[in-house]
Amino acid sequence: MRSLLLAVLFTAPMFAAGGWTAIRPSKTFDGWRIEGKGDWKSERGEISARQGPGNTGGDIFTERQWTDFEAELEFWMSSPGNSGLWFRVSKDQPGYQVDFIDEPDWPNVYSGSLYCMGKAFIAKNGDASTIRKNGWNKLRVRVKGDSIVIVMNGKTVVDIRDSTFPKAGSLGLQVHQGKVVNGMSVRVRKFRVREI
Repeated sequence: MRSLLLAVLFTAPMFAAGGWTAIRPSKTFDGWRIEGKGDWKSERGEISARQGPGNTGGDIFTERQWTDFEAELEFWMSSPGNSGLWFRVSKDQPGYQVDFIDEPDWPNVYSGSLYCMGKAFIAKNGDASTIRKNGWNKLRVRVKGDSIVIVMNGKTVVDIRDSTFPKAGSLGLQVHQGKVVNGMSVRVRKFRVREI
């Protein structure tokens, strides 16, 4: 009976504790939408991804949607690399992404920058000291109405107002396509969210 209970807990897409919902997909990503050809895995509390064949990329999205929320996670990305946390993504709106980025096409643009689909970067983190290139990085995002605040490793790097995509949408993760980030990989852990 105990082993059955543990199996249920560790294969559930999400569970709530203290107002926070821990985001831990099952190995088969039940309850998630997978797009593209990225190579996604979920095991031991981590979500990881690599480019697929031919430098293809892809995304995963939660079925659950949020409008106003706080989210936290830790990520470790290879260099060069391009990944990120999607939010407010739905069939009606392509949403925003907090970029995890380290690539030559975007010099002096660091992880924690805010990308708005259809507009490109609307806020850039230009502070290299906020990023650990060879270690875990802690990201915190607070979204309420048109206010978007992004904190990287304890330092606020974006504090902006933008109302391009105001409606509820999914959270998601990306592994970028292309040879410029050839063979890139990303790992995410301690991923949680709460409504505000």
